[in-house]
Amino acid sequence: QVQLVESGGGLVQSGGSLRLSCAAPGSISSIYTMGWYRQAPGKQRELVARIISSASTNYADSVKGRFTISRDNAKNTLYLQMNSLKPEDTAVYYCNILAGAGYYWGQGTQVTVSS
Repeated sequence: QVQLVESGGGLVQSGGSLRLSCAAPGSISSIYTMGWYRQAPGKQRELVARIISSASTNYADSVKGRFTISRDNAKNTLYLQMNSLKPEDTAVYYCNILAGAGYYWGQGTQVTVSS
């Protein structure tokens, strides 16, 4: 089964930065959206940011102005640059692709922001 591979999570102090990466296999075709979700303990998984096939982007209100989503088509890689991190950003972050064949998910990467 095709799986996405995330990296870049870790422990950072409040106000710090992290950059998440998600490597997608080139075998995935007809991609509609690529995005990042997160799930904090005891909470539902929520959308953080996504890129739609037209290259437009959506962000959760809580991360607007702090996070930037981007993609490198040549490397089939999705990024999430996270700046000015807050303790409430602590969660497991998941990469997601919606394509013609369905949804693809990564295994998740832990981001922990200490106060």
